[in-house]
Amino acid sequence: MNKSRNVINSEVGPMRIWDPVNECLSRDELEMLQLTRLRSTLERVCRAVPCYQEKFRDLGIEPGDVSTLQDLAKLPFTTKEDLRLGYPYGMFAVPLREVVRIHSSSGTTGKPTVVGYTRADLNSWTELAARFMTAAGVTDEDIVHVAFGYGLFTGAFGLHYGAERIGASVIPMSSGNTDKQLMIMQDYRSTALVSTPSYALTMADRMEKVGIDPAGLALRVGLFGAEPWSEQMRREIEERLGIVATDNYGLSEVMGPGIAGECLHRRGMHIFEDQFIAEIIDPDSGEVLPPGSVGELVLTTINKEAFPMIRYRTRDITRLHYEPCDCGRTHVRMEKTMGRSDDMLIIKGVNVFPTQIEEVLFQVEGCEPHYQLVVEREGSSDTLEVQVEVNERIFFDEMKKQRAFVDMLQKRLVSTLGVGAKVKLVEPSSMPRHEGKAQRVIDRRNL
Repeated sequence: MNKSRNVINSEVGPMRIWDPVNECLSRDELEMLQLTRLRSTLERVCRAVPCYQEKFRDLGIEPGDVSTLQDLAKLPFTTKEDLRLGYPYGMFAVPLREVVRIHSSSGTTGKPTVVGYTRADLNSWTELAARFMTAAGVTDEDIVHVAFGYGLFTGAFGLHYGAERIGASVIPMSSGNTDKQLMIMQDYRSTALVSTPSYALTMADRMEKVGIDPAGLALRVGLFGAEPWSEQMRREIEERLGIVATDNYGLSEVMGPGIAGECLHRRGMHIFEDQFIAEIIDPDSGEVLPPGSVGELVLTTINKEAFPMIRYRTRDITRLHYEPCDCGRTHVRMEKTMGRSDDMLIIKGVNVFPTQIEEVLFQVEGCEPHYQLVVEREGSSDTLEVQVEVNERIFFDEMKKQRAFVDMLQKRLVSTLGVGAKVKLVEPSSMPRHEGKAQRVIDRRNL
């Protein structure tokens, strides 16, 4: 049943909240609920999950030792390595007969991480997806075009079932075959696009090439996730597709899309704190940082049955804001992820995130929204090369003007990054186009 209600705001007009009871709790009510659910979760994992039994025993901690939310900092972290060691079902907290869905990561760096869902977990996931999709403006009158790949990846299913719970019509298009995507989008009058932000730009490129006017589409909103993307990239998508672009956040290991999502104010993604406890830590020391600090996001699930996670290190770098949002939701908001602590590049001692470079490139007229970063080691020194597509006017310009363009980009990059980078201009349409996550970094250093 549709539980949403409208909240009138003078800046953006009527805003719908899917679950106003849980999304608008006071901070005191939230923290009381979090503590109750946390203690129940700790009891469950200590009974059923060998990994947590061992971790707690080694530290001499029992679930009863957690009497406040601040005590969470005493508990051990969970890492992706723990999930790999428990492959495939060692981290499950319920018997396999109670698991009705199994998802996993791609396993590109080894064994995949395997995640299970009970029927109650799937219902919670669907409700959370309905929350952030409603926050982004999706209603029961929308036609939602899902261009994520269906399969073991959690992205497509989370948004698919969330849209259906709202009452929207869903087109389970999956990824790939961009020409067919565009034909379906035109013929079926899709109003909401679900994809990675990089694939949205791939669609925009193809539309320009084949002469499709975005104004002729029914699209009005895009829900983008699965990879970091900058505000400049948001503006690029919005201008080229004529839509409102919103961000959402999920992790296969924790829930999939449904952990957090933007409302139409777009001042951070609301983390659904009645289901997750969020911390920010120093990625090197593991110390919890004070509110407003930039650091690594750590998540604890407090309502999952099959696959609870205690202080899971996401490796995503962000910042949290606890001030209530004008939309009426009270849950903490996370900034767009700035990159990952494990994917972060360290160039000559300086931390560099691909999104920082993207911010610079997207501000320069003539740069196309397609780039790659190539890191190599020359002797004992690291080098960073930014390969960026430029439009035909720049690429085929006279050498002197090209050189001036490259010099300008290099100066802007060193000003932003604090370290030098070589810029290489490549011709239009020469970079690989991505149907899923874009591969931005090629690291050839053999560190």
